[in-house]
Amino acid sequence: MSRAEPPEDPLYEMACGVAEAAGALMDLWERAAQSAPPRLSALQLRALVGVRGSPGINLTRLSEEIAATAPATSRLCDRLEAAGLLRRDRADSDRREIVLTLTEHGRQAIDVLLVQRSRAIYEVLGHVPVEQCQELLSGLRAFTRAAETAPPDRRQ
Repeated sequence: MSRAEPPEDPLYEMACGVAEAAGALMDLWERAAQSAPPRLSALQLRALVGVRGSPGINLTRLSEEIAATAPATSRLCDRLEAAGLLRRDRADSDRREIVLTLTEHGRQAIDVLLVQRSRAIYEVLGHVPVEQCQELLSGLRAFTRAAETAPPDRRQ
């Protein structure tokens, strides 16, 4: 089997199904993001959500979290700061280190977006039987734990 050919493996088929469902979720999230001001790119949203989850995060760690280079993250933060969504400060412990926090405007923007996303998901889940919703949540939690604790197994 070449790398271009999909493996004949039930787990791979399941991965394809999950990828398809994730695509639908991403589309739903994107539509929710477009209805919540201000309009931000996916990378800007990831950065703001990352800062929201880790107030005082430094540029290096944020770069790792959003999988971007340090210069790209710095430029991204320039734009977010200019938009009044993000604030950069010098760390108390090391004046050379820059730490990031959301402004009140940034916090409100992310809160609105997260509510919009949850509402969009709520609307879709309203068309799914409760038992299947519970199974979905259980499966997603297991997926999250696996993704956080171990690198994916690269089956050949």
